[in-house]
This record gives sequence, C-alpha cells and structure tokens, in this order.
Amino acid sequence: MMRPLFHPSMDDVRLEAILHALSDPVRAAIFVEIAGAGCSQICSAFASVGDRVIPKSSLSQHFKALREAGLIRSERHGVEMRNTSRCSEVEERFPGLIPAILNAHARDIRRT
Repeated sequence: MMRPLFHPSMDDVRLEAILHALSDPVRAAIFVEIAGAGCSQICSAFASVGDRVIPKSSLSQHFKALREAGLIRSERHGVEMRNTSRCSEVEERFPGLIPAILNAHARDIRRT
C-alpha cells in the first residue's frame, strides 16, 4: 500500500517554506503553470519545463517540495498523480502573496 501524501494544514504553512520552495526556477515554473491552469495537472505534463527535460525522480522531488510548502495538493489516480493549486488557501493566509509571485514570475519570463 502506498503511503498517504503529506499536505500541511494551512495553519502550519510558513512563508519561509513557500519562498524556499519557489526559490528553484523549475519549481517556480511548475507552480505558476498549475496556478494558472484552473484544473488538476498530471506530473508527467511537466517532463519538460521550458527547454529543460526533467528526470522523473527530480520531478517527484519538485512536486514534494511544492506540496509540503502548502502550495499544491496532489492526489493519486491510478498511476497518475494529479496536482491542483492551493492558491485560494494561501491567499487567505498570506493576502497578496500569490498575485505578487505570479506577477514577478511573469516579469522574469518577459525579460528572458
């Protein structure tokens, strides 16, 4: 039997953990994509981020970091893992944080 996935209570989510999770450019890109999707995204959809191919083992670590920081919720569906953002919950706890992150990411993308 597979271990249940850990999702922190929003009361336990720390700003430092969110910022640390998003300090990696691959994780930031994954989060922005999930946040903008409006529906669940499967992990394999992120096998490449930009022009980088992401190994499956690295990808699962990125999703774990985002999940444990409280940014996404992951659910197993057969062999797939479906990921949704927890933006509304994070926004309630840290008002203005999610729009600031998404806007900053968009500015960085335009500069490259």
